[in-house]
Amino acid sequence: MLSAFMVLAYAAPEKAPQEGRPAAEASEDPISKYASPGEDAVGDVLLQAMSLLGVAYRFGGNSPDNGLDCSGFVRYVFQKSLRVNLPRTAAEMAHVGKAVARSELAPGDIVFFNTRGFAYSHVGLYMGNGKFIHSPRTGKNVEVANMNQSYWVSRFNGARRVNRTTAALASAAPATAPVAGLAEKRPAAAQVKAVIPA
Repeated sequence: MLSAFMVLAYAAPEKAPQEGRPAAEASEDPISKYASPGEDAVGDVLLQAMSLLGVAYRFGGNSPDNGLDCSGFVRYVFQKSLRVNLPRTAAEMAHVGKAVARSELAPGDIVFFNTRGFAYSHVGLYMGNGKFIHSPRTGKNVEVANMNQSYWVSRFNGARRVNRTTAALASAAPATAPVAGLAEKRPAAAQVKAVIPA
């Protein structure tokens, strides 16, 4: 499966510690240097997600050792790659960050689908070129899927762009309250490229 999708990521140069903070303290929280999920952060998310290809689906699963359900997968990826704690369910995740139109999707965005007869019942991570990675259902493993297939097109029901700040606000807000405030800019020249053969 890895041969069908390859992620190229370039390491960012080390940045100087923030003024007034010792070098050791600045390095403890690597995501703090990002105002929004920039090129390096997106690369970390995609690489972490790809490392989980083949992990078995398990309803309620939160770790690769025991299996991951769809929201457990997305939550695990954000926690491990960016140290961002997302809410536990897809429906709760749908209130974090900024809404993104399908035509504006960028790698690292969270995509939602209605697969069980109600909104936001399934979640995955957009990878670029119409592909997303997710933990589908019992009996299946984490896989890359094509959002342009009719099944996913008819069930797509939104996307969110999340950064560290909006995720922190979401954890302090009630699950039903939408959270706004993500910077709208995406990098013009991405250092992270998703290469998917046609």
